[in-house]
Amino acid sequence: QVQLQESGPGLVKPSQTLSLTCTVSGASLTDNSAHWSWVRQPPGKGLEWVGAITSSGTTDHNASLKSRTSISKDDAKPAVYLQMSNLQPDDTGDYFCAVDFLGPPETVLWGQGTQVTVSS
Repeated sequence: QVQLQESGPGLVKPSQTLSLTCTVSGASLTDNSAHWSWVRQPPGKGLEWVGAITSSGTTDHNASLKSRTSISKDDAKPAVYLQMSNLQPDDTGDYFCAVDFLGPPETVLWGQGTQVTVSS
């Protein structure tokens, strides 16, 4: 059974860098049928894709966030990481880790999410 567990600091001051960890169990990050993503949801708003990483380590980012985000992974742990710099109050929200198993059939699994509040 694949499980994703996000963890992070909870509260971050403006201009600081956010570091989140997605700890994975039940799956291998070297599985080339899977893409690992970060998605966020500001309070009262819809989901926003942040970026993703493939088994080979290739990353893709939301264009509007690309200059501030970095996604990496540690296959041995296994874990996927998100770093986002220069945080602002607009970055407040729930941050989710998700895995897309390309299949067929395609299957998407989500972690429970971790809340991030940007405030001084």
